Amino acid sequence: MNRMSWDKLINDKRFGLEHYHDPKPGSRSDFQRDFDRLVFSSPFRRLQNKTQVFPLPGSIFVHNRLTHSMEVACVGRSMANEIAKELRRKYAAEPWVDKIDDIGEIVAAACLAHDLGNPPFGHSGEKAIATFFSEGKGRNLEESLSPQQWCDLTHFEGNANAFRLLTHQFNGRRPGGFAMTYSTLASIVKYPFESTLAGAHGKFGFFTSEKDDFIKVATELGMLRLSDPDGRVRYARHPLVYIVEAADDICYEIMDIEDAHKLKILATDEVIPLFLNYFDQARRSHAERVMSHVDDPNEKIAYLRSCIIGELVNRCAETFVSHEEEILSGTFTGSLLHHIPDPEKRGYKECEALSWKKIYCASDVVDIELAGTRIISFLLNELVEAVRNPGLNYSQLLLAKVPQQYETGAPTLYGKLQAVLDHISGMTDVYALDLYRKLSGMSLKINN
Repeated sequence: MNRMSWDKLINDKRFGLEHYHDPKPGSRSDFQRDFDRLVFSSPFRRLQNKTQVFPLPGSIFVHNRLTHSMEVACVGRSMANEIAKELRRKYAAEPWVDKIDDIGEIVAAACLAHDLGNPPFGHSGEKAIATFFSEGKGRNLEESLSPQQWCDLTHFEGNANAFRLLTHQFNGRRPGGFAMTYSTLASIVKYPFESTLAGAHGKFGFFTSEKDDFIKVATELGMLRLSDPDGRVRYARHPLVYIVEAADDICYEIMDIEDAHKLKILATDEVIPLFLNYFDQARRSHAERVMSHVDDPNEKIAYLRSCIIGELVNRCAETFVSHEEEILSGTFTGSLLHHIPDPEKRGYKECEALSWKKIYCASDVVDIELAGTRIISFLLNELVEAVRNPGLNYSQLLLAKVPQQYETGAPTLYGKLQAVLDHISGMTDVYALDLYRKLSGMSLKINN
């Protein structure tokens, strides 16, 4: 049976710098350098002004994309380190066993990068881009694009966009984009297949423009290519993707509920029983005793949140180790959280159900989705028309505002559209809103 090998899966070769390896002195590994490179990058800093779920903070601080990504990195590293301890014991006799120690750093870097490709206004931004082409004014472009390119646009996916952001050579930039290690790049691709395989859920891992780049990374790492009757590109996940995914799911599910509590969307007497459902009777009694010494409701929720995350990290780590052979052979199905035992699994499902019932349909959340959809659709229409008709006076004025790194003058329509999407997806919520107001004349200042 085909099986992936950790010896190949953990690889510090840098994308775009394959023929250059500089063994720098010091204690930092190349995977730690990935992490540090991301922290100091402009796209990562811009995440502080991108919506996670709730409107960006006024008097009450809630999570944005940056704080979410940092927390996911912390949880992912902890989970990966727990897994690495067990794998070291299993593979103690292998000559490459020391590579296992790098798992925590790879996962932490991938967690930092996992949302880099998300446009402004949360997941509604992704939907707005996709529906602009499938339902909006972009529908008339279908006949000018290949079926694969059209699928890229109508299923626009932040995960695929993150892979592009990290690997694409934008104008004036070096080859290889961020020049990340192969293992970090593979660990962010949750859906390792092309957009024509996205199906009803609309998820995929790389655009047509980056297909060869992903194949190159996957081949080097020994990832399993799955058969497809039409010859389309589909791989089994890199095993570390499961850890990144679990860390992301844990953080957004638990932290969204904590944020909703701070915003008074959920009441304290609703959240405490919900969170206590994660524990068996002994642990529940202990948690109740601890909370009896605390008066601040937010502190009670924060205490339970920390306990739950610790429990979920341990259960997911145990699940990964017990299913490692299936994961390496590409036969594992679902996420790690789907396979954890009760009461943690039951507690997570109950939180998930409550989130859909009371959080994601909350008035403030829906308002952001409506506004984000309107703003992104407007900007897309303006910029798409500009790149298609660059000789017009208005187009020249508008394109002069687009950073030169984006190739608005690309030789193909697909390339021009990607330049527009690169620009819009890189915007913060505030920048997108400001540009919308300026282009629509809502914030025009004229001095008499």
